[in-house]
Amino acid sequence: MSLGALDFGIIVDGAVIIVENCIRCLAEAQHKRGRILEARERFKVVYQATKEVVVPSLFGSVIIMVVYLPIFALTGVEGKMFHPMAFTVVVALIGAMIFSITFVPAMVAILLRGKISEKENFAIRGAKAIYTPLLRSALDHRLFVVTAAVVLLVLSGLLASRMGSEFIPSLDEGDVAMEAVRIPSTGITQSLEMQKQVERKLETLPEVDKAFARTGSAEIANDPMPANTSDGYVMIKPRPEWPDPEMTKAELIEKIEKTANSLLGTNFEISQPIELRFNELISGVRSDLGVMIFGDDMDKLLATGNKISAIVSQVPGAADVKVEQVSGLPMLTVEIDRDAISRYGLDIATVQETVEIAIGGKEAGTVYEGDIRSPLVVRLPERIRKDLDAIRRLPIPVPESTESGNHATMPVSQSSPGFVPLGSVAKLNLTNGPNLISRENGKRRIIVSANVRGRDLGSFVTEVQEKVKDAQVVPAGYWVEYGGQFEQLLSATKRLQLVIPVALFLILILLFMTFGSIKDALLVFSGVPLALTGGIAALWLRDIPLSISAGVGFIALSGVAVLNGLVMVIFIKSLRKNGKELIPAVIEGSVLRLRPVLMTAAVAAFGFVPMALAHGRGAEVQKPLATVVIGGIITSTVLTLFVLPVLYAIFHRKGMEKFGSEEIDFDSVEEVHPMLP
Repeated sequence: MSLGALDFGIIVDGAVIIVENCIRCLAEAQHKRGRILEARERFKVVYQATKEVVVPSLFGSVIIMVVYLPIFALTGVEGKMFHPMAFTVVVALIGAMIFSITFVPAMVAILLRGKISEKENFAIRGAKAIYTPLLRSALDHRLFVVTAAVVLLVLSGLLASRMGSEFIPSLDEGDVAMEAVRIPSTGITQSLEMQKQVERKLETLPEVDKAFARTGSAEIANDPMPANTSDGYVMIKPRPEWPDPEMTKAELIEKIEKTANSLLGTNFEISQPIELRFNELISGVRSDLGVMIFGDDMDKLLATGNKISAIVSQVPGAADVKVEQVSGLPMLTVEIDRDAISRYGLDIATVQETVEIAIGGKEAGTVYEGDIRSPLVVRLPERIRKDLDAIRRLPIPVPESTESGNHATMPVSQSSPGFVPLGSVAKLNLTNGPNLISRENGKRRIIVSANVRGRDLGSFVTEVQEKVKDAQVVPAGYWVEYGGQFEQLLSATKRLQLVIPVALFLILILLFMTFGSIKDALLVFSGVPLALTGGIAALWLRDIPLSISAGVGFIALSGVAVLNGLVMVIFIKSLRKNGKELIPAVIEGSVLRLRPVLMTAAVAAFGFVPMALAHGRGAEVQKPLATVVIGGIITSTVLTLFVLPVLYAIFHRKGMEKFGSEEIDFDSVEEVHPMLP
């Protein structure tokens, strides 16, 4: 991302403006003197030409750097991802800015020593031939042009509101992570055997290289899991080795899911290795979305979770919907009969201790193996611990006074005089107990998790929220929160909504410092919202949802959009200072700045083309950014060439009084500069 997002077109923009103006001024100076310039004259002309455009060049680079400040304000995952990119771009722009006003003019003055003729190629001549009459028509229909621009801006806003959104585009990691969850009573041995069946089944697929898993928790468990859960990894072969290389990743996942689901007794959640950990680190939820239900009663929480799970499953795009396993763990309950133990002269502690020793074990000594000391624990064999009838026959020692006293007639174990069976003093039952009790901020919590496939995360969550609210399944005193990647999307969006206006305000201040006029600053600043229309349209055409990556693209686009307007307005103002009338100055300035505007826009757009067309690992994050910038530059250039001159003529229409009337005499403009068609 750091070097991939480095657009070399933006870096050379300042140098393009300076070199273009130096060549134009050198050609005019040679034509005026009728000879090749001497070294001292050449240096002076280059100095004056550089000085003439150094302000827009420097301020353009500074403005682009300023618009990257909001990226430094990002925190969390998005901050870790985009901070290096922003730092790289800013440092590169600082270096380019220094070289553009030192090295570049010096090399122009030294190397361009021969005869210089400013000849325009057919592309520029054709562009000017088309642009000039269109500009005249735009100036003649100013109200229509401004209205069309406003309508376009409003339509883009409506389009953006209907577009989907996601945190960061899902990266194709190549391999697949498959979490297998079984019923809570599944032991480690059975879980391993079931997982081996899954792996053997998956390895029969021609696209799968191998499959393996980790079941339960390791000795040092950074990621503790119960014995009934397996973290599986499905390693995929290179695409050329697939029987059908044209198969998409989504189709392959569907094929893997269908194969795995053919085995009974296991639920699967399919994701990607890094993405799964990424989601878990964000909010403890391994899926794209976690609907967290808070309350006190576990039964109500589970019932509410099941209802919400049914609602989420009906939403298009939902996959791997499941409710957190909070119950279903088999438990042995021992309900002591107080009347019975009183007849035998027993106390509760004696019965509980006997059961605890038999089932859980008791330390009877220590085993020494070199320096290692291990406790020696005595308990019943596993086959007896699993036999409820055998546990009921567990002998409980009866005090000696009870045997010879008033209670001698009570039933005592025939095989063991002085003992009574556990079943005669307690009721034993196997019941389903709580498997997991999670808390957050002191409240019990249950999670309904879901992955999203085939649509964007933002619209999916919005639809889920609406359906859950309409269904009214949440009891009084309970509430629902939405976590996972959606939580991070909201956090990043709120931060950007705070810092982007600050950055735009700084741009406006820089423009005001450049012009000394709030009117001209607002004129140039108008290019920012007009440029965003192209970025939104480009995302819509490529069916790419809004994301933090696209937001970074809009930030970068704002700086590029301001640069071209800055160059054009400064040149028009210089012509006005030299005594030009308003309309001739607007036309001459616009036509003469057509070439640098087109050049800077073209190099900036072409610099992002490799990112926009990339298909390798990580291209998913770069595509939205590049798409936004390319689309925005196209509309920004068109609007800068037509809307900006029209707005300048409207904002400074008082100057038209010198022109004599509201009618525009375009014929007089042709004498302004010989370069005009």
